[in-house]
Amino acid sequence: MSSSTSESAASLPSVALPDRAAFPLGATVVDRGTRFAVHAPHSDRVQVCLIDDDGHEHRVDLPDRTYGVWHGVVPGIGAGQRYGFRAYGPWQPEHGLRTNPHKLLLDPWGRQLTGEVGDAQRLLPYDGDPFGAMSTADSLGHTPLSVVTAVAPLPHARPRVPWENTVVYELHVGSFTARHPLVPPELRGTYLGLAHPAVVDYLVGLGVTTVELLPVHAFVTEPSVRARGMRNHWGYSTASYFAPHPAYAVTPGNEIAEFRAMVHALHRAGLEVVLDVVYNHTCESGVDGPSLSWRGLDATGYYVLDGHGRDIDVTGCGNTLDASSPIVVRMVCDSLRYWTEVMGVDGFRFDLASVLGRPRAGAFDQRASLLTAIVTDPVLCDVKLIAEPWDATGDGYQLGNFGAQWAEWNDRYRDAVRRFWAGRSGIREIASRLTGSEDLYDRHIRQPWMSVNFVTAHDGFTLADAVSYQHKHNEANGEEGRDGTDNNESVNHGIEGPTNDPDVLAARERHIRAMLATLLLSTGTPMLLAGDEFGHTQLGNNNAYCVPQDTPATDAWPLDWECADRGRIDFVRDLLRMRTRVPVLRQRRFFDGRARAVGYPDLVWFGADGVELDEAAWHDESRRTLQAWLDGSELGTVTRAGITLHDSSGLFVLHAGGPATVTLAGPEWYRGDVVCEFDSSRPDGHPVDPVPMRVGSDHVVDGPTVLVFRIAPEGR
Repeated sequence: MSSSTSESAASLPSVALPDRAAFPLGATVVDRGTRFAVHAPHSDRVQVCLIDDDGHEHRVDLPDRTYGVWHGVVPGIGAGQRYGFRAYGPWQPEHGLRTNPHKLLLDPWGRQLTGEVGDAQRLLPYDGDPFGAMSTADSLGHTPLSVVTAVAPLPHARPRVPWENTVVYELHVGSFTARHPLVPPELRGTYLGLAHPAVVDYLVGLGVTTVELLPVHAFVTEPSVRARGMRNHWGYSTASYFAPHPAYAVTPGNEIAEFRAMVHALHRAGLEVVLDVVYNHTCESGVDGPSLSWRGLDATGYYVLDGHGRDIDVTGCGNTLDASSPIVVRMVCDSLRYWTEVMGVDGFRFDLASVLGRPRAGAFDQRASLLTAIVTDPVLCDVKLIAEPWDATGDGYQLGNFGAQWAEWNDRYRDAVRRFWAGRSGIREIASRLTGSEDLYDRHIRQPWMSVNFVTAHDGFTLADAVSYQHKHNEANGEEGRDGTDNNESVNHGIEGPTNDPDVLAARERHIRAMLATLLLSTGTPMLLAGDEFGHTQLGNNNAYCVPQDTPATDAWPLDWECADRGRIDFVRDLLRMRTRVPVLRQRRFFDGRARAVGYPDLVWFGADGVELDEAAWHDESRRTLQAWLDGSELGTVTRAGITLHDSSGLFVLHAGGPATVTLAGPEWYRGDVVCEFDSSRPDGHPVDPVPMRVGSDHVVDGPTVLVFRIAPEGR
């Protein structure tokens, strides 16, 4: 059958939906067939195009138009049917209207995707000039297709880990198990690979509670990346907000079932699943980009455009979804509910989340329609919501400005920790970051766990590279080193990159242990980058978002499990166990730092000499030692079973300088003994001499160190 867009193309008879319902959008299997509904308000005709196994196309006109939604039932069609849409209407690119029936379009609500991009030129809706004539090249056979599905909600108990107990572990589904020796080769780099018992046991044993997955919404490679012979690896180039990425499935076409099986396996082990979601831009790039879905259906409704029909780009990715548009609000909330109720996930990390609070790419408003719709939704208000509180513009940097239900990635925590341990800053900012960043979050409506603390993430150096490279080395990306940030706050300890020098290696290891200890013992929600716990390196690449087009999964930035540093894994595991048994580190409220009902403060700061810090000391940038006495009485912290946890008072010492003598500090109401429980200068974190020491006595450190002392067993 011809794939031409002419009137002579064969069509199946259309059948009207009796109740004329416009919603839900997408493809819904009903008793007598499948009901299709697509938002295309500027079109005067929309066809659903059914593609058979031979690639032939059968077109059906959708008969009804309600609220700008074209809809109707096609009888005899069920799950597994491949389809797309063709929209007929005005071609007025200067007004943002790019309706072109020669382009077969993905369903924005499609639950499954199949196929890949072929000849990218055939996806362009224009002929030569984005503001010139319409292209008449048909995209059928060169564009992915949507697939009809029929999937019921995933009924099982969720782990529901309290925020104050949460430890986030960020990973890439493909890279994480691509070379895992205990995962069968056919499962590596897949959803089922992540669900393998060896992997689940590792995550549970490490002590993390919440797995955060880099984008698993179906994605395609951006035109500019594809033109360099590369493919997108991270997935921040969404082609469908409802379909799981098919390349992570063991069996093509089975990705929905395999994703749900992965979630179920992680849930059975008590692990939550959080998705990194990209509701700020799509894979269609700017006006010179392809027309795969949204642009051909309603570019003015989905995107922020200027008065000349050009995309306003505050994401750095070519286009910006319009957070004030009703169709965008509906799409995002429908997508989030689908992944929560049907796919079973426990929360979301929103990429460039400031865009969601910038209607028409204007000023940020935490009460913007999309942000409000998310937090007031009866389903979504009960899941974890994490904002990346910035976009690609200065106006988009909104750390601390999201609403009461949002946790936020805290990049100021990352930079402060890196600067302190690199010896580039004093003690003032690191003190705020250690204790939940109250200076950034309104204590009247926010809580310490809303600060998602991290020192590394997918975007930037790994932990091993942050102490091995002074500069980024991104040549492999094919952008001549122009990509990736130059603000790394990194050090190389005298040699750039790999070395066999034992002194340099020892200094790097010590630096890593200090940063890991700081991260995992700070108040707030810690986030680990997968592989940091055993020495994963990207050889200085701080923007590992792409790989050459034909790179197998085993070579696409895989974690090297065979070379994992087992000692460091144990070090991280012990730190997380300490975090679990020391409730003062994960309390639900900010420190007061002043007298309470018990008659003394919950937090007192001291210098290396054991003297309480005054105003001048806080502003002395030469200081490299900070001591904090944390009082854990009257915390009110309870276990998940409701049992009140005991006092966990103690002294925390951070020293970022060379050899020194530290006078162990103690507040005036405690003059007893303390016992060292942790020493980051030791490869295993175990103190050399854990005998009780009187506060006020001297303790010698031989370099950068984190020390944890607890009050002696006899108590206060």
